[in-house]
Formats: sequence, C-alpha cells, structure tokens
Amino acid sequence: MPLSSPPSPHPDAPPGHLVIIGGGEDRSQDMRVLRRFVELTHAASPKVVVLTAASREQDKVAEVYQHAFGLLGAKPMVFAMHNRQDAADPQVIEHLLQADGVFMTGGDQRKLLSIIGGTRTSAAMHRIYRERGACIAGTSAGASAMSEHMLAEGWVNPHPQKGAVDLAAGLGFLPRAIVDQHFSERQRLGRLLTVVAQNPYLLGVGIDEDTALVIERGLGLEVVGDGAVTLVDGREMQSDFLELYDRDLIELHNVRLHLLPDGARHGMQEGAAPDSSPMPQRLREAVAILCSGEYPA
Repeated sequence: MPLSSPPSPHPDAPPGHLVIIGGGEDRSQDMRVLRRFVELTHAASPKVVVLTAASREQDKVAEVYQHAFGLLGAKPMVFAMHNRQDAADPQVIEHLLQADGVFMTGGDQRKLLSIIGGTRTSAAMHRIYRERGACIAGTSAGASAMSEHMLAEGWVNPHPQKGAVDLAAGLGFLPRAIVDQHFSERQRLGRLLTVVAQNPYLLGVGIDEDTALVIERGLGLEVVGDGAVTLVDGREMQSDFLELYDRDLIELHNVRLHLLPDGARHGMQEGAAPDSSPMPQRLREAVAILCSGEYPA
C-alpha cells in the first residue's frame, strides 16, 4: 500500500496514543509529561523522532529535547525541517516509519503546517499511529497542529468576540475538536469560546502549561501534569453570532464546560478506563468525540 494511501487500523495493533501538551512542560526535573509520553511508546528504549519544524531556533530546541529524552531512556533523533523538501526526505520517512514515538515541538503552528502538512512526513505519522500503535505528541504549536481544524491565530479577549480568530487546516489526528494551549496562563477562554461560537460542531480543548491531554484511540483519556484541561461543548449552544459585526462581543447561552485536572481518567464507556469516575452523559459524549473522532449516536 503506498504511503500516501489513507491508513487503516491494523487488527492486531495496540491502540495508538496522542499526548497533547499545553506548552511549558518540565524538561529537566521530574518531567512528568515527557515521562508519560516515553512510557506510552511501550518500548524499553524507544526510538523517538523529534520534529522541530515549528521553531525559529531549531538547533537550540533540538539540544533541549535530545537531553531530556536521553535522561528518560529514549533514543531521540531530531530532524530539523526548513521546507517541504525536507519533509519528503526518504531518510526522514524511514526513521519515522520505525519510530515508537514522534514529538512535535513548539513554535508557530502555521510554520509547522506549511512545512509538513500533506507531506510524506504527515502520512508516515498517521500510518504508525493507526497501524502500529505509536505515540504521537505535540507541545504548544505542536499541540494546536493535532486537530483537523487548527487555531492558527487569534488575539486574547476576556470575552468571545466575533472575528477574533483565524482557523486553518491541521494534521487531522483530532477530527472533531480544536486545541488551544497555554490556556489558563494566557487567559484564552474567551478565544476558545469564540472558536466554538463560530463552529459549534467542534469541541473546544484548552490545555494548561506543563499539562497533557492523553488520548488512547478508541478507549479513553487521561490528564497528566500541573494544570488542567478545559473542554468547551457548544453543540446545544445558542448565540447571536450571525447577527454581529466583526469585533462585536458574542452573547452565548447553554455552553457546557468540563474541567479535567491532573489524574482525571475517563473511558468512552462507563468504567472503561481503570479507576474512572462516573460521568454525566454530556462528558461521556465529549470523551467519545475526542477518542473516536465521531459524534456519539
């Protein structure tokens, strides 16, 4: 099957994991978030490919993650990508196809997608995630790039404001959600509400710094780190969005918000995740959207 063909889950493959990090993760002390990523590769000495394409200082970023992942027992290999030709390099693709985990660093998500979006690098990442159960991680810009519809740019306003955000195509690991990072630290709730008001079809996901939303494909999720994950569900929302001009504040009703702190674990079905707590129906549906990419029936 050509690499560019749409990947299908292999019946014998373990579930793949996504580790979506809100940025600012600890890279030198206990490294809880990075440690969890390494654990989820399920390899004794995992091969980890680090992609620094989002960064403006790729050499410096490479040194930081080579050191951190080395301390955690992984075998990191960093690839600096400056153009789309780099993202089609056969040597890079070969290493990606053999990787136990892939880690996308922070920087600018627009730069990241302009380099790897729609390339053999992107296709290889999807292939190992779905067919081999590899772990795919991204921090900050790398986290935003995980979704199919990516928050490319937007300014911060305490309240939702029409026209305050721009969306772009992401990598498609989360088809029905949109991710914002540095969430509490940069007070981005208003920005995420703006996205959901404009696109009620999408589940808003806000992730704090040094915090990860971990998704086990088809099964459940957990939260790891010092902060929390905020889910914004606007499926039953009512708003005056269509009646407004750009920069007008948006009136919203019946928006559902879920706050998941460190240690939260929820399966798609009641009790599906170990030690999972009882869930209200709407949270269970939100978990299903994240873990399956589909709206529950």
